[in-house]
Amino acid sequence: MGGFTEYDRYDGLGLAELVRRKEVSPAELVEEAIRRIETVNPQINAVIYPMYDLARRQVQEGLPEGPFRGVPFLLKDLLAHFAGVPTRSGSRFFRDFIPDHDSEIVRRYRQAGVVVLGKTNTPELGLVPYTEPALFGPSRNPWDLSRTTGGSSGGSGAAVAARLVPLAHGTDGGGSIRIPASCCGVFGLKPTRGRIPMGPDIGEAWRGMGTHHVLTLSVRDSAAMLDATAGPDVGAPYIIPPPRRPFLEEVGRDPGRLRIAFTTRPLLPGTVHPDCIRGIEETARLCRDLGHDVEEAAPQIDGHAFARDFLTMVCAETRADIAEGEALTGKKARFGEFEPATWALGLLGRQISAGEYAGALRALQRAARQVAAFFEKYDVLLTPTLATPPMEIGWLQPTGVKAFALKLLGSLNAGALLNKLAGIEALAEEVFAFIPFTPVFNVTGQPAMSVPLLWNGEGLPTGTHFVAHFGEEATLFRLAGQLEQARPWFDRRPPVCG
Repeated sequence: MGGFTEYDRYDGLGLAELVRRKEVSPAELVEEAIRRIETVNPQINAVIYPMYDLARRQVQEGLPEGPFRGVPFLLKDLLAHFAGVPTRSGSRFFRDFIPDHDSEIVRRYRQAGVVVLGKTNTPELGLVPYTEPALFGPSRNPWDLSRTTGGSSGGSGAAVAARLVPLAHGTDGGGSIRIPASCCGVFGLKPTRGRIPMGPDIGEAWRGMGTHHVLTLSVRDSAAMLDATAGPDVGAPYIIPPPRRPFLEEVGRDPGRLRIAFTTRPLLPGTVHPDCIRGIEETARLCRDLGHDVEEAAPQIDGHAFARDFLTMVCAETRADIAEGEALTGKKARFGEFEPATWALGLLGRQISAGEYAGALRALQRAARQVAAFFEKYDVLLTPTLATPPMEIGWLQPTGVKAFALKLLGSLNAGALLNKLAGIEALAEEVFAFIPFTPVFNVTGQPAMSVPLLWNGEGLPTGTHFVAHFGEEATLFRLAGQLEQARPWFDRRPPVCG
């Protein structure tokens, strides 16, 4: 076979240690990762823009002495500009947009020493929790090629699960790191609001609800990369206190006796699959066995109102994204260059008044305070990450009458024909039935993680979701390290790995 055949036995820090000991070179790691991408990616469609020559050039020019020096890495093709490389955001409209600078998060990744090999698949504008863009086609789950990878960081989740790279960039505005982590059986943490820089192009994504981080094979890689990238950048809209010590040091620490609440009741409208319920009940027992105080409890919010207000924000932000895209590209946005659902969200956003938008944000902020009050009694909340195991590709795509209506509305530019409230509520019902847990904690800004502890009878991963107090990633890393020791997952490999 040739190459560094032991590549997939190591996480990112493990590979970096080999580089430091000169047991393998960054160039050898790059060539092995390229070989694996070329072999496996045709099956899973995770990488949609290879950057092999640029990667080789990064190595030749010399890499910084960061914690991940020489480690192959992938960027999600959304909100992460790499100078001279297209950022297409899963959209035909942006297919020719090439930024002339790195995003701050990309600059910090490169300072950490990673070698960027390419960009990963994402749904158009990162709007939906599945990765099936019309521009690039669907990413496929390495555990079952007929199943979704989740979204919107679905390409990155699939790439890490398939061992193309040990870690990859993601973004999370409603669960978009945690959803693919659950679907693909990898670790995914959403940091606290304000922990990760969003500049220089963005002040705050989705009014502070969106953030960057990574999907990883190991807990320690996530912690180490958060250490490498956390902290405000120039012009950050808010600053949160730095951690007491490096996050990497938390992974091996005893979490102590945590007060853990758990629920299998969806926080937003939806029905939870029996496999996901059983998984949480099993995880609750595991946490008790590890010495934690565990009881059934959940924050009380109006799920229907929350879903409506959240999607009101998404519609307005989609409209703003389309308008900003016109300014970036210098061309007029037209229906044919966007997917029908994206265009419909933009039409809805155009009908939302400033007062309605502000009212939705205020309602979400009130709900966030209700949830925060719940955490006065508990250190951690345990829920399913998703309402179901990974569904078949195409399951959430608009079909039949609904697809026809979206196309008709878009082609006629008939936004006025679409009732605002009814349209928003219908979209919310379908989307949040799949993800009735994750978006709440984008609104609250709390750190949350999906941990790959469980696989169902079909061999499909079902993520376990933990949420901690605002600013308490340390609590999650300590708990995740303990769970990783109790129920190791690193050696579980999907069929595409051979």
